[in-house]
Formats: sequence, C-alpha cells, structure tokens
Amino acid sequence: MAAAVQAAGADASPPQASAKTTAAAPGKKVSPFRQANPTYKAKELYQSVWGVDHLSVEQTASGNLIRFKYRVVDPKLARPLNAKEAPASLINPRNRAMLQIPVMDNVGQLRQTGTPKAGEEYWMTFSNKGNMVKRGDRVTVRIGPFQADGLLVL
Repeated sequence: MAAAVQAAGADASPPQASAKTTAAAPGKKVSPFRQANPTYKAKELYQSVWGVDHLSVEQTASGNLIRFKYRVVDPKLARPLNAKEAPASLINPRNRAMLQIPVMDNVGQLRQTGTPKAGEEYWMTFSNKGNMVKRGDRVTVRIGPFQADGLLVL
C-alpha cells in the first residue's frame, strides 16, 4: 500500500516540475503576431525612393493612439515625410477606418516635423478613438505622396 502511494506521488512530481520550467518570465510581454518582414525589393524601394527604412506601427499601452515610426537614411529623399503641410493618415482596410493625427491646443500636431537627419528615427501618432485599429491588423500609412502598405500593428 505504501509503495502504491509513493509510486503515485512520484508520477505527480514530473508534471509539476515541467510546468514551472515552461512558464514565461513574469513581466515579459510577447506579441502573439508574427511580423512579416518586408521583401528585399520593398526595402530597396523605401530606401531608394523615400530615403527611409525600419518602418513600424505600434499601438500605445492605452490603445488610444497608434504610433508610426521610421528611420531616415537619406534626408533629401525623406523631406516630404517630415513636411508639416503633408496630410498624414493611417488606413485600416479591415473596417475601412481612416485615422488622422490629432492636434493638441498647446502642443500642435503629434508628429515630428522639420529637417530630417540621417540615422535619426522619427514618429507620428494617430488617434485611435473607438479602437478601430487593433494589434495584428495590417494597415496602410499615407503621408503626402508616400504610401506604405501592409504594415503590421504591434
């Protein structure tokens, strides 16, 4: 009888030990969506025509704002993206939502403008009222004549 209890206890130990080892580290968030990297031709297009690379779209912690970031490679080519008068919009084809950059009374537009510098990262923030854009959506960003399609929201 005692041998049966010991055998049952021995069988229960390994699953508990494996559960502890497979648990994720506390506080570490991992996106459940896999980002599809742009093709080589798309990277070359953005660099040679628009002078930018490392395009990314992220949802802020609250979800009320969507941030579009890019790094400038060639400041002359990237100038239209930083032009204050260039209209910017983020479009979600899933529900046909079109987000705009909000204008704050004291701050102005939530975007960086001015002369771009090579190697610097720039951003602009779009209002996501009503959570029309969610993590995992593929969106299009338009800034004046610039357009980037199929960017994954992280």
